[in-house]
Amino acid sequence: MSGDSLTHIDESGAARMVDVSGKAESSRTARAGGAVIMDKATLAAILAGEAKKGDVVGVARIAGIMAAKRTHELIPLCHPLALSKVDVDIVADHDLPGLRVTATAKVTGQTGVEMEALTAASVACLTIYDMAKAIDRGMRITDIRLLEKAGGRSGHWVAEGEAAAAK
Repeated sequence: MSGDSLTHIDESGAARMVDVSGKAESSRTARAGGAVIMDKATLAAILAGEAKKGDVVGVARIAGIMAAKRTHELIPLCHPLALSKVDVDIVADHDLPGLRVTATAKVTGQTGVEMEALTAASVACLTIYDMAKAIDRGMRITDIRLLEKAGGRSGHWVAEGEAAAAK
C-alpha cells in the first residue's frame, strides 16, 4: 500500500476497518483538550456548586471517561481498545471565562488512542453544556483538538504551542 492511499477504503471503494494484526503492541498515550466558554456568572455558579443538575465538573469527568471506553461504538471504523487509563481533568479558566478540559487515554496495543482522548474531551464538554444550559444557553464549546500523542510507529507528537505532558 502506498503512503498516499486511503487506509479505511478498500480497492472497490468500500469502507473497512484497518487490519492492525501485523503491528507490534506498544504503549500508546494521547492527550486531547477542549473548552467551554460561558458567562462569568455561570462559571461562578458551577464552581459554587449551584447548578440545578448537580456537580457539573464531577459528572462531566465521569461522562468523558465513559465516552472514551465507548469510542468504537460512536466513531465508525475505530478499533475497540482495552484502555489501561483514562483521565479527564477539568479546570476553571477565569480569563475565558469557562472550563478547560484535558483528557488523557492510554493503552498497550496495536493502534493509537487519539480518538478515545478526543471523544472523552468532546463528551466532557458536551456534558458541561448540558449540566449548565439552564443557567447559560449561550455557552460555546471550542478548541477540541489533539494536544499530544506518543507511541506507535509515528512516535511522539506535540501540538504547536503545547508543552509535552509528563507521562
